Amino acid sequence: MAGHSQFKNIMHRKGKQDAKRNKVFTKLIREITVSSRTGSPDINANPRLRAAVLAARAENMPKDTIERAIKRGQGAGDGADYEEVRYEGYGPGGVALIVETLTDNRNRTAADVRAAFTKAGCALGETNSVSFQFDRIGQVIYPAVKASADQMFEAALEAGADNVESSAETHEVQCAPDELNTVREALEAKFGDPESARLSWRPRVTTPVDGEAAEKLFKLLEVLDDHDDVQTVFGNYEVSDEVLARLVA
Repeated sequence: MAGHSQFKNIMHRKGKQDAKRNKVFTKLIREITVSSRTGSPDINANPRLRAAVLAARAENMPKDTIERAIKRGQGAGDGADYEEVRYEGYGPGGVALIVETLTDNRNRTAADVRAAFTKAGCALGETNSVSFQFDRIGQVIYPAVKASADQMFEAALEAGADNVESSAETHEVQCAPDELNTVREALEAKFGDPESARLSWRPRVTTPVDGEAAEKLFKLLEVLDDHDDVQTVFGNYEVSDEVLARLVA
């Protein structure tokens, strides 16, 4: 397990999700609003919106809150005009990081993200300065209880996926970006709604981090994750089980 999933695993073990529920809701509402604005308000006709609504439901967001966010994206009521901006740079230990944001103020977000990197002793780079070290992929995630590893693997390959990585907690199905909707629909027909379905960044090579570098890295990730404008942070880092245990303690 490497990158984004390792950080989320640590946050889950620390109980951060409940403590930051309001911030989680803020990020999800922004994604729903933008997804609705850039496509149909019908979740069955808008794959990105459907994925955002599924994520919101997984966090137990009230139905009326979801519906208001969808309507806001269609121009009902006052709402900020969010745009998607991606930042790239190197974190502690030379780890490559991609920071995806939804912001209504590019200058504010850029300054805040840059400050977070600077405080960690690192620096932002230009666009595409680190993304060449990643592959853009479609990613569909199911809880492990939905199917056995063999069942998920067979269904995913039949649906047109490229790979499946199964663990004790999840099945992560990977596919080409333009095949995401086809793969998701095929898997939904067999296993129901996924935990998430979205475009992701997969590192081509991972960078091991340990000791002080690992501590600084995860502090930076937590600062970024805590920012309302930051939607997701992807990295090519990999830490050992021993380091994970120490960071959680």
